[in-house]
Amino acid sequence: MAFVENVLARIPEPVRAILVRHRELLKFAVVGGICFIVTITVNYVLKFTVLNRNPVTAQAIAVIVATIASYVLNREWSFRERGGRERRHEAALFFLISGIGVGINSLPLFLSRYALHLQVPNVTLITQEVADFGFGIVLGTALAMVFRWWAFKKWVFPDAEARVRPLRAVRPAGDTERAA
Repeated sequence: MAFVENVLARIPEPVRAILVRHRELLKFAVVGGICFIVTITVNYVLKFTVLNRNPVTAQAIAVIVATIASYVLNREWSFRERGGRERRHEAALFFLISGIGVGINSLPLFLSRYALHLQVPNVTLITQEVADFGFGIVLGTALAMVFRWWAFKKWVFPDAEARVRPLRAVRPAGDTERAA
């Protein structure tokens, strides 16, 4: 928490107010960034090793791995105060919506490869990889992110203050007295 407060203290007031007002979206974006890195890493490891002839499968597996991380991070950090559902029901909805997100994420890559034929031997290897990155990683992730943000808030974590945790008393630095 101190890290976030230190970062916010260095940001100009008008921008800080916007960030604080949209902190849930900001946290969702940070989780998305982390999961984006997980997706890219797993995708390229699979694509350049065991699934080099199956780029859509490699991407789908990468998105699934990142989705598991996303559930934990979103539930415990981004949407920590939201809820309103039993945990099993919440998890089932999260993974159902994320499954739809996998399809949305994979669709641009599928269209790039199999409708536009942006693959070797029709194009050079570099063109294929740039198209895979642009369509599969950038466009697919962006479309899926917008869908997930909307769907998570609407169905998975619908109640804004369902899990509000009481604030702990903060003592000044150097205060060694124990609270009663």
